[in-house]
Amino acid sequence: MATQKIGASNDLIRFGGNELEKASIKARDISWKNFGKKIRFYAPSFAHYETSHFHSTPTAFPTISITGSSCDLRCKHCGGRVLKTMIPVTTPEELITECTKLRERGALGCLISGGCLPNGSIPFNKFIDAITKVKQDTELTIIVHTGIIDPPTARKLRKSGIDAALIDVIGSDATIHEIYQLDVKVDDYRSSLEALFKAGIPTVPHVLVGLHYGKIKGELQALRIISEFSPSAVIIIALMPTYGTSMQNVTPPTPEDVAEVLVAARLMMPKTPVVLGCMRPKGEHRIRTDTLAVKAGVNAIAFPTEKAIRLAESLGLKTTFSPICCSQIFQDIGRGILSEA
Repeated sequence: MATQKIGASNDLIRFGGNELEKASIKARDISWKNFGKKIRFYAPSFAHYETSHFHSTPTAFPTISITGSSCDLRCKHCGGRVLKTMIPVTTPEELITECTKLRERGALGCLISGGCLPNGSIPFNKFIDAITKVKQDTELTIIVHTGIIDPPTARKLRKSGIDAALIDVIGSDATIHEIYQLDVKVDDYRSSLEALFKAGIPTVPHVLVGLHYGKIKGELQALRIISEFSPSAVIIIALMPTYGTSMQNVTPPTPEDVAEVLVAARLMMPKTPVVLGCMRPKGEHRIRTDTLAVKAGVNAIAFPTEKAIRLAESLGLKTTFSPICCSQIFQDIGRGILSEA
């Protein structure tokens, strides 16, 4: 692959030969300078996780869908299947009841998400009062995963007391139309980020590497947009072809593709925590991705492989584990948790 400078086009920076290794070292040096030689590992309740270092619990930090299993988009890479892994609720009363039960079982918080409406939004408005009550009556950390969002809804979510907002940002109109099958544009994601930023909500955007049929398309543009709005952290995830979807046989992006996006994120946002998130292919692919992420100096990894943990330790990094969502890396850094023994 030919090497090109960041900002040369809307395509992702590509590294040839040993250029990725050199760029990763540069990214790692920047990370260690700004954040210290530390890495945080996360294993929330989204999936079972068990290594010799840590194991997840089923109730510490689950995900709730406020639309049950319903989604109007049926994106090619998901087909609504992700919603089936979440706790389903469809009314504000059910949300309050479920969150109350979670707190009684010892949960630390939850991620509230859901399926999209035809315009790409998630119907949070009718749940605002319920979220407000949950925040008032419990000590749960509440994170919401929004789709396209307008300023009034963002302001209402801010007043509800949520702790953070997550949003997937897509940098290619073609990907939005072909994969999400959604009639919006990249500028609508920029507007959504702006709405969250102006509302004063800590925002943690996600970039999904290889969303365009496993190919790199628009990832750098997504990072550029994100960098305009002082994100609390940035999470990089990767296409994981899912059985039963129209993209189940798509070849996922390579671990090197993922590493390039991680490096680009660090070089563009040197003082923003960069995280390798939970969605990424498993097996040898994940082992390779995770080790490249450690070498690139990421601040956190969700569900890390044993090899990545050992590599971090061999590099002299201070490692810590958490049962909550990896988006909270910005809170953990702010509270000094990453400096604990």
